[in-house]
Amino acid sequence: MPTRIGHGHPFLGSQAGDWGLTRQQLRQALREGEVRRVLRNVYIASDVPDSTDLRIACLHLVMPPHAVLFGTTAMWALSIDAFQPDERFLPKPSCVVPHGTTKITTDGVRSVEGYLEEFDIVEHNGLRMTVPTRTTVDGLRRLRPPFALSAADAMAHAGLVTRAGVQERIARLRGYPGIVQARYLAHLIDPQIEWPGESWTKLRLVEAGCPIPKAQVHVIDKRGRYAYLDLGYELRKIGCEYDGREVHSLADDREHDAERRTWLRDIVDWRITVARKETVFCMEPSFEFEVAAWLGLTPLPRRRWVNHR
Repeated sequence: MPTRIGHGHPFLGSQAGDWGLTRQQLRQALREGEVRRVLRNVYIASDVPDSTDLRIACLHLVMPPHAVLFGTTAMWALSIDAFQPDERFLPKPSCVVPHGTTKITTDGVRSVEGYLEEFDIVEHNGLRMTVPTRTTVDGLRRLRPPFALSAADAMAHAGLVTRAGVQERIARLRGYPGIVQARYLAHLIDPQIEWPGESWTKLRLVEAGCPIPKAQVHVIDKRGRYAYLDLGYELRKIGCEYDGREVHSLADDREHDAERRTWLRDIVDWRITVARKETVFCMEPSFEFEVAAWLGLTPLPRRRWVNHR
C-alpha cells in the first residue's frame, strides 16, 4: 500500500484501483486513519489539511460542467461549513441543472432542475456556483431557522455578504418558497458573530421577545483588564455566553471561563448567563426567562425547534 494514498490528491472510491487498492483495502485504510472521506465517495489521504482548494478539487470530481452549486454546497466550497447536522460529517453536494438537461446520476450528489439568472451565477476556480448573496438568501429560505441564521452570519463574518445586500436581494424574490423566513432572519445578520452557537443563542433571545443583543461586547475595568462577551446588552450590563464543546470542554478552558466570569460578576458588576447546545435546542425556557427578567420583560412562548444535537 502506498505510503501516501493518492499522493495528496482527492480520488473517487471507483478510482481506488488506480492506487493499487481494492475496495476492502480502502475500507481498511479508512478504519486505520490513512484516508478520510471529504464528500460521499470522495477520499483524501488523512494528512492533507482541509482548504478551499482541496474542497474545490473534490467537487470537480463529482460535478458536471453544466451544474451550478447552490445553498450549503456553494457555502462549503467557500470554506463556510453550513451543512445540516445530519450531513455535516459526510456532506452530500447539491447543485442546480438547467431545465431540460440531464440530471446528475453520480452517486452521492443531489441535483434539482431549476432556473437561475446569469447574474446569480459566478465561476470560482472552474466551478459554477451561485453568487454569495444569492447563496446566502437560499440558505435563509431553505434551512431550519437556527442553521439558516448561523450560515448567514458566517457568510457575513467572512466578508462575503452584507446584511443590506442580502435584504436587497430578498426584496427581488417575492413569492419564492421560504422568503418570509428569509426576510425575518435577514435583519438579524451580524458580521461580528464568530461561532454558530452565538447565532443560535441570539435567535433564541429575539424569539423570546428580547432586543437584538450586541455581539463581541468589550468589557474593561479601571485597571485596564478586559474581556469580550459573545453577546450582551451593554447599558444593562447583561452578558450571554455560548459554551460550545469544541472550545469549552477541557479543564483548562472551564477554569479560564470560571475565572473570567467571576471577574465580570464580582468586579465589573455584570450579570452573566451561559447557554449550551442543549440549552438552545430544548423546550425548557429558563435561559431566556432569566435574561428577559433582567431586562424587565415578559418572555414570549418558546418556539419548538427540532432538536439536532
